[in-house]
Amino acid sequence: MALVLGLAVCLPLSGHAGEPLDINEANAEELTALNGVGQVLAERIVAYREDHDGFDSVAELEEVDGIGAKTLESLQEKVTVGD
Repeated sequence: MALVLGLAVCLPLSGHAGEPLDINEANAEELTALNGVGQVLAERIVAYREDHDGFDSVAELEEVDGIGAKTLESLQEKVTVGD
């Protein structure tokens, strides 16, 4: 009897593995792939982006309710605002 194990690999849905996720383009599902970002926080990021015509900088994430200095620090290398 053979035992087959399946492995699931979770990668961000946009961009390539290892590349920062563009917070001005990512949807809530893509944002939840980031460590520390759950569904509620992802929805807040998207809502803030829509209400403010996008993010001008990664640091602006700190304006989103639920993102403080510690969360921002953990996300800085993982996200970008694009070109």
